[in-house]
Amino acid sequence: MVTDWRSHFIRQTDYQLWANQVMFDSLARLQPEALQAHEGLFFGSIHHTVDHMLVVLRLWAARLRGENPTADFRRVSEAQWGELKRQLQHELRQFRHWLEHQSEANFYRMVRYTRTGGEVHHAVMADLLTHVMTHFAHHRGQVSAVATRLGAPAAEMDFLYFVRDMERAAREAQQQAQQQ
Repeated sequence: MVTDWRSHFIRQTDYQLWANQVMFDSLARLQPEALQAHEGLFFGSIHHTVDHMLVVLRLWAARLRGENPTADFRRVSEAQWGELKRQLQHELRQFRHWLEHQSEANFYRMVRYTRTGGEVHHAVMADLLTHVMTHFAHHRGQVSAVATRLGAPAAEMDFLYFVRDMERAAREAQQQAQQQ
């Protein structure tokens, strides 16, 4: 059970890592060229949509650290699919480590950031983190819809599947420990 914002967002980041892997496993069933094909997604292809997830993570992580980054959503930042998957998961793990070092009070602080169009905005850090987490789910849903239309297995990425998977893993680890 989560009792504070830090624990909540660490768990949410763990879920993002898990759900991304479930999505990647499903996408592995497609031909590599299917990942690059324009499929009517907002960012065109599956590859560009997943790349957008990486760019957004980098953008918000920098904003939350107090930096003023820029991002170009029109271009793909990581052209190699394998490296894109690795980078997204790696940077999510780094983000998780950053979250571990945040004080509980920090989740209530007001963050000033400049949108890519130049507008200055302010929002509470917990709200921004919620946005990042739901943004990932939004784009994974888009990718999943296209992937299943192309013949990939339907990826079960809902949060409760993550919870059940973590509970199962804990039971298995406990059983192994008892057998030793």
